[in-house]
Amino acid sequence: MAKITIKETQNPTIIKFEFDDFITQNQNFEFKNIDEAKSSPLAQQLFYLPFVKTVYISGNFIAVERFSIVEWEDVQDAVAEQIEAFVNKGGTIINIDENKPKKQPITVYGETTPNPAALKFVVSRMLTKNAVEYKNIDQTASSPLAQELFKFPYVKEIFIDENYISVTKYEINDWSEITLELRTFIKQFIENGGTVLDESLIEATAKNDITKDEAFDKLDVTSQQIINILEEYVKPAVAADGGNIAFDSYNEDNKVVKVILQGACSGCPSSTFTLKSGIENMLKSMLNDEQITVDALNA
Repeated sequence: MAKITIKETQNPTIIKFEFDDFITQNQNFEFKNIDEAKSSPLAQQLFYLPFVKTVYISGNFIAVERFSIVEWEDVQDAVAEQIEAFVNKGGTIINIDENKPKKQPITVYGETTPNPAALKFVVSRMLTKNAVEYKNIDQTASSPLAQELFKFPYVKEIFIDENYISVTKYEINDWSEITLELRTFIKQFIENGGTVLDESLIEATAKNDITKDEAFDKLDVTSQQIINILEEYVKPAVAADGGNIAFDSYNEDNKVVKVILQGACSGCPSSTFTLKSGIENMLKSMLNDEQITVDALNA
């Protein structure tokens, strides 16, 4: 017998009706109206309720978004009873097309970073050759995955590179409370064919590479040497911690090198200090110039 647990969400118009077990396997469904819900007899029944705006089915829950004509406290128990009755009578929650090709399973695991506010989710598949950082949802037109991740209220920033997604959180939640939810969401999103980064971004980046090469050729010799040192010695180590570092400028007069920290490196005082000191010492040694200083800026 199905037993429903009612759970509130960060969005007051959406409430979750949780089951004791999974009702879908690595698939997420969203229905905006009864016509879209042809694959879900349960969702179709829910749309007969005049206040139902959207139905989501994923993992072990059904989430329902309401119109403002009612408050959840007035109707949530009745909806839970209706869902329980439907399922216990043998009703179908979702019809899965068995003819669809099986999705390639992937693994996703979380890795800590030097920044306690950032966690690195490593995927068993290459995601991109180009590092991309998003500070808010308005910047995410090129990444459907980042756009969805920003809908979690605790997600502050997202950095994607190679085979990992680095997520920086707000302080409202501890990682112990949200890691499983994020890891599961990323895994299911990718397995279900979701786009991490779209092709137009990759094309734009490829075109930008030519521009970058031209800009590199116009730089002074010391700046070119600094860029090469960062690329060869610093970036690989930083990437292992879920971050990235980019050359910004070199002032020949005061010998200040400015670098930009991204991903897990950004916004972490200890990371900023450690990187600044490490890069500074490396540049002084390799360029044989003790006057060089490094200014590390957060992206």
